[in-house]
Amino acid sequence: MKTKSGKTRERLLTAASRIFAEQGFQESTIAGICEQAETNIASVNYHFGDKETLYLEAWRFAFNQELTLYPSDGGIAEHASAELRLAGRIRSLIGRVADENSYSFAIINKEMAQPTRLLADILEKEINPQRLKMLALLKECLGQAATEQRIQYCHTSIMGQCFQLLRIKHMQSAKHFPNHPSDLSDSTAFAEHVVQFSLAGIQAIRTQHLT
Repeated sequence: MKTKSGKTRERLLTAASRIFAEQGFQESTIAGICEQAETNIASVNYHFGDKETLYLEAWRFAFNQELTLYPSDGGIAEHASAELRLAGRIRSLIGRVADENSYSFAIINKEMAQPTRLLADILEKEINPQRLKMLALLKECLGQAATEQRIQYCHTSIMGQCFQLLRIKHMQSAKHFPNHPSDLSDSTAFAEHVVQFSLAGIQAIRTQHLT
């Protein structure tokens, strides 16, 4: 059972992650977060000390919640083939990006537009390990003959497809191109397309190296 203090902290983190995702760090206010969390500014001072710490903890809170719902391995066993494990990671990533209640990527998107440098440390600790696992999987899939450049290119191609969803969500929420012609509303179907497209491309590259 959560204590009253624990529940207040969770309400603050939930509200903060949503507001930081929508407005970014600079435009968000402690007063607005407290209003949505139904608590007072003193509770922010008590639990986090300042806006900067709340920002960091809100991102971490959102990120961990998303990983609970969409485990980064996609639920694929470690002994499965590299292709199946890569497919699991792609599906997990797209699931997190597509979920309307996922805020960590939206916060990063705002951070890129208006950098604060506040997230640099936790991004290195939280996001970089996920990136390294994806790169290792790509190396397995491509084979030992693959160069580091080729691995990086494949990684960039996959991530670009996954984050197209985020870009469209951002444009629609900002009322830029609200009637965007791309129909990516079926995230499951889109994930399967990205998996098939990526694995086919990787197989073609691998075959090219073998001939």
